[in-house]
Amino acid sequence: MNVEGKCHCGEITFSAEVNPDQVVVCHCSDCQALSGSPYRTVVLANEGEFRIERGNPKIYVKTIDNGAQRAQAFCPECGSPIYSGPVGEAAQQFISIRVGLIKQKDQLKPKKQIWCRSSLDWVQDLSNVPRLETE
Repeated sequence: MNVEGKCHCGEITFSAEVNPDQVVVCHCSDCQALSGSPYRTVVLANEGEFRIERGNPKIYVKTIDNGAQRAQAFCPECGSPIYSGPVGEAAQQFISIRVGLIKQKDQLKPKKQIWCRSSLDWVQDLSNVPRLETE
């Protein structure tokens, strides 16, 4: 599936070929901190199938729990997280694109949740929380 996306301010635009069956919700503490949210939703793309069309993201390298390094790319203007990817010669080069920035996000339903031991208890059931269509 071809997707297009942009950061909040529009400084960074991108396109990619993604598999809609590879949409993941991650509850790890790094994703919580880097997104400022209880979890982060990503879709995976092969590194060669992801293209920055406009702009130059800023890169922050984070060492994760298993010792591997992941490059965290974000817009230097608005701070929107764009993607993360391996650093160096990782065996499987893939990009984790932030679903919230993708124009076709309504077609990217999560298929799996990971790092659930770090999830917040209340995340799994929001059905009783009052809903407002706008504010």
